[in-house]
Amino acid sequence: MRAGPNLLFPALVLVLAACGPKETDPGPGGVTVGEARALDEAAEMLDSRTEPPPLPTASPTPQPSGDQASGDMAAN
Repeated sequence: MRAGPNLLFPALVLVLAACGPKETDPGPGGVTVGEARALDEAAEMLDSRTEPPPLPTASPTPQPSGDQASGDMAAN
């Protein structure tokens, strides 16, 4: 039994795993690979959110009636 091939396979796997892009390598759109990944994750999180319920409508501000407004003018 030879020990060489049994040890070579795990070493080869480790070497190939290190061949991917680094976090600081330039990525699409002038951002790093890490920044692009973070932006993609944020976009997925926003897309998965449900729409919030609508806000309640504000009640109109009460306006003085015509009688009160004319009474104030008469006092002047």
